[in-house]
Amino acid sequence: MGNLEIRLPIIQGGMGVRVSGARLAAAVANAGCAGVIASAGLGLFEDLRGSQSHRLGEDILRSEIRKARQLTDGVIGVNIMVALSNYEALVKVAAEEQVDMIVSGAGLPLSLPQYVGSSPTKLVPIVSSARTFQIICKRWQSHFHRLPDAVVVEGVLAGGHLGYSPQSLADDSAPTLEQTVTEVVVVANSFFPAIPVIAAGGIFDGQDIARFLRLGAAGVQMATRFVCTDECDVHDNFKQAYLDAGPEDITLIDSPVGLPGRVINNAFVESIKRGETKPFLCKSQCLRSCDPRKAPYCIAEVLAKAAMGKLDESFAFAGTNAYRCNEIVPVKALVAELTRELARAMAERQACSPAKVA
Repeated sequence: MGNLEIRLPIIQGGMGVRVSGARLAAAVANAGCAGVIASAGLGLFEDLRGSQSHRLGEDILRSEIRKARQLTDGVIGVNIMVALSNYEALVKVAAEEQVDMIVSGAGLPLSLPQYVGSSPTKLVPIVSSARTFQIICKRWQSHFHRLPDAVVVEGVLAGGHLGYSPQSLADDSAPTLEQTVTEVVVVANSFFPAIPVIAAGGIFDGQDIARFLRLGAAGVQMATRFVCTDECDVHDNFKQAYLDAGPEDITLIDSPVGLPGRVINNAFVESIKRGETKPFLCKSQCLRSCDPRKAPYCIAEVLAKAAMGKLDESFAFAGTNAYRCNEIVPVKALVAELTRELARAMAERQACSPAKVA
């Protein structure tokens, strides 16, 4: 990605609220990958925790970036959701702090370049289709005379909010990540230089990484796998939910923001599926697409409580393969394992390739 270099082609996915903060991002960067701080819900988390600072989310993000910079000289990015009502302000903070990259999804980041000025920060949109990628490229070229520095292609197996219709997830009509990555690679390679494609959603081990590298991706984004690490910023109860989960516990909900979300099932999830509501007082209108008068519960408050370990009042977002996590390990050990798995997968592929005839 331009002048950014990482040892292993892995970007750690941004996980809000307070799941991926400075500590996790820095540990991932120190292990030779790209660490990402999630900007969503930082202010609300501090508010619910009883902090007396009353800082805005932008100030807390700035502090979190600087904290990460004190812990590493590796690659650090920030994930900023387009759906956030203070999107522009958060982008400007990240650009002012000259983070290595801004990863932006949960909506089309059509105006993202407008807010970064002359900052050297790389811009990486998240898309779920080649068509969406083309729309972003056309817009950025015509309005800002630039292209994305890379693109994350997120598939249906990802955790959290998903960029697919509930119907397509229910009837399995949504394309596979392999199909979408292949299509996006064609578009990305039509530019010079080619735009790096990052595959995301359901990627769990080195075999998965190798599979997408062979399809033309430059790397992968992994989020779920980094939850069960020592350095993950979230409460231990959240990590334990991953360890306790079985395949049948990974389920979909209709989020108040108007998107399907993948979570780990629990009593709270069962209650909202039954149509129960959780009255709340909206303090910030943090999401543009949320109507507090109609929302059955506050998604930001729920996620903040999950980060605090209050899973009787919340749920944990998780990818499809979260149930495969069976231990909590240091980030360094996880990255070493993924490195070995990737090397083995690539070597096996090479060994199985037909010999060339002179």
